[in-house]
Amino acid sequence: MIRTTACLALLIAASAPALAQDRQLTFTNSDLGDGIVMMSTGAGGNLGFLTGPDGTLLVDDLLMGTGPLIEEAIAELGAEGAPRFILNTHWHGDHAATNGHFQAQGTTVAAHHNIRTRIANSDQDWAQQDDILPILTFGHDLTFHMNGQTIEALHVPRAHTDGDAIVLFRDANVLHMGDVLFNGLFPFVDLASGGTVEGYIAAMEFALEMTDADTRIIPGHGPLATRDDLQASIHMLRSVQNLVATMVEGGMSLEEVQAAGPLAEFHDDWSWGFICTERMVIILYNDAAGIAENWPEGMRCTPAPAPTED
Repeated sequence: MIRTTACLALLIAASAPALAQDRQLTFTNSDLGDGIVMMSTGAGGNLGFLTGPDGTLLVDDLLMGTGPLIEEAIAELGAEGAPRFILNTHWHGDHAATNGHFQAQGTTVAAHHNIRTRIANSDQDWAQQDDILPILTFGHDLTFHMNGQTIEALHVPRAHTDGDAIVLFRDANVLHMGDVLFNGLFPFVDLASGGTVEGYIAAMEFALEMTDADTRIIPGHGPLATRDDLQASIHMLRSVQNLVATMVEGGMSLEEVQAAGPLAEFHDDWSWGFICTERMVIILYNDAAGIAENWPEGMRCTPAPAPTED
């Protein structure tokens, strides 16, 4: 399992422009065939890239200030100029904060209606940039016909946020799930942005129906996934949801649920730097209790203990 040690919340809020200036962002590419590439950096979400004679389609972009680095990475794959289209899978800055950089060069950014609304109403610095808002929005679905591929963006309601889309490259049997899949990691269910645990599970189950044993799945975070990986994420999240919801229904307080350690079975394999077990418990509790908040402001994950020598 690949461990992500950087805290994405800090990356989004902090010095993204320095990444571009200092050339510290490294792209790792996975060639999926048919002109499709998964582009990963470890400092934001995984990008999906399709190139060909009809131009370039980029699924998601990255943190503020990283536009020039994305351009270089695209150029190294043989594409010229800015992408013809960018499709945002949701509104968070590690997936959409360079919209403006590319729209200023003529790129058309497409997204669900709620993504445009969330960005427009955000007070985060990256959301104040010129040209940041998607100029093409959709409700249930949007289809691109490019480079011999049929690419379907399908809205999944109230999952990671209230504006998520999963993206199916139908002919190539590739599925980009945005942050509706954190492969091998506890997921971020953004309750404050309209996400719900039940909706998140339903979205993963909806995606599962589109897959077979040969489907390559690009997660929002984590390594390239398979159908088995997706099933493992569904099983984990359904299990912990049931555990915590039962405690909430029994009248337990957050403190009592935390003390009971309901996620102990999954801690070693699924907890990570951003959504550690402590934050996952709070998300599950708040979701079950109908509280549209993620975790207390200023909360930090407890660092893992340093390994001891024998």
